[in-house]
Amino acid sequence: MLSELLLTEMQRLGAQTRLPLHRQLYEALRRAMLDGKLAADERLPSSRDLVHDLQLSRNTVVAALNQLAVEGYLVCRVGSGTFVSPNVPQRARAATRAPHPASDRLSQRGQALSTRFCASELEVQPFTPGIADFSAFPLALWQRLQNKHWRMTYPDMLDYSSAGGYAPLRRAVADYLRVSRSVPLEVDQVLITSGTQESLGLCAQLLADPGHTVWLEDPAYWGAAKAFTATGLAIHPIPVDEHGMAPRAKDHDIPARLIYVTPSHQYPTGAVMSLERRHQLLLLARQHRAWILEDDYDSEFRFSGPPVASLAGLDDSCDRVLYLGSFSKVLYPGLKLGYMVVPKGLIAAFKRVHYDLNRPGQIPVQAALAEFIEMGHFASSLRKSRQSYAQRRQALLTALQPCLGERAHISGAEQGLHLCLRLPDTVDDVALAAQLARQQLTVRPLSAYCLKRRDLRGLVIGYGYAPLAEIERFGPVLAKALASELAGFARGAAA
Repeated sequence: MLSELLLTEMQRLGAQTRLPLHRQLYEALRRAMLDGKLAADERLPSSRDLVHDLQLSRNTVVAALNQLAVEGYLVCRVGSGTFVSPNVPQRARAATRAPHPASDRLSQRGQALSTRFCASELEVQPFTPGIADFSAFPLALWQRLQNKHWRMTYPDMLDYSSAGGYAPLRRAVADYLRVSRSVPLEVDQVLITSGTQESLGLCAQLLADPGHTVWLEDPAYWGAAKAFTATGLAIHPIPVDEHGMAPRAKDHDIPARLIYVTPSHQYPTGAVMSLERRHQLLLLARQHRAWILEDDYDSEFRFSGPPVASLAGLDDSCDRVLYLGSFSKVLYPGLKLGYMVVPKGLIAAFKRVHYDLNRPGQIPVQAALAEFIEMGHFASSLRKSRQSYAQRRQALLTALQPCLGERAHISGAEQGLHLCLRLPDTVDDVALAAQLARQQLTVRPLSAYCLKRRDLRGLVIGYGYAPLAEIERFGPVLAKALASELAGFARGAAA
């Protein structure tokens, strides 16, 4: 029955889009004609019948029918009614009925990008229902600063930036990194980007050619895997242990052009690279003329233990490490501002290519951020965020304590905005995450981050987006569900 077909299609459209009702009805009728479900010269029910059957207003139905008539899909015959036009495109119908498979539409690179390491599946989000919690961010102050710089904006601030970013912001970043991360640098080495993904893309495009090898931690940060796949690099996985990236003898037979690492808090296991490994990695980079990309993505949030030195700070020659950072976690993700510290010999080329490929801008926003930092608000916001996240971290650790033991332990709790719950390799962490998802508890399986490894099982649990009250409420629920599921896996393994 036509009304049932239209209602089903309208419900699907309403769930996927925010189209008004008359556009939903228009689309449902148009697709029915293109699909051949309404044949040429077939008579449509009267507008009165459609109003009754679809429970819509007359204005909604008439607006949809009129639009279809104007576009030639329907013809109105006086005294007879409304009919499907005999001129509805045959080719459009065939294409709709038999779409080409994705493999025919996408390149091999496109297929790899669209099917492997999808952000919606791997990005660490709250294990509790809710939205991102940015309550600690001084929104009113930030709005005043932005309005101030928009009011006093000069014409050149509305143009693209070829200087690598707003000078006061680059100076503020340089001052911050010298003090907080012991990175030896000059202001001119700082390049402002739209975030870590853009920084990775620039490094891959300027420092390597398609087919060159990049060493990537295994398990891996999904964003880095995507960036290197998009630029045609060959990814060579290097396993991670409790001391960070651990190259084996056979790995040296596949020399790297780029080495991507998260040494201060490996993503997602949380391992901290030992000092010995850091020096070995720097030596290897110098010997093989490789470039190290140090992603220091959450160093601001260290809750226990001494500060961890950056690789860039240990690189005495200051010529093999590119240091990457972002403001997304301290301020808010939608700000879309990050930075790179580039060796002196590369900075001119990076600025030119950054300008040519990306046409960087947002100078008024960069100006507001520079003043935000210079006035001490960044440091204040960071202190408040660190205190808030420390409370959430402790609440989650306390909640999970009852399910920890021989079969489950936590790694990476000293820093960052997520925990890694490590499980025996006999546990199906994908099935476990799916079971928890059915209880509205969103966690990610550790094995899903692996490139080649098959020996890691666990759950990646984020707490940065979950308010403290929600963690205190749902943390025990998560622990109880975990304990129950782990007991079930144990019984299954014993059987």
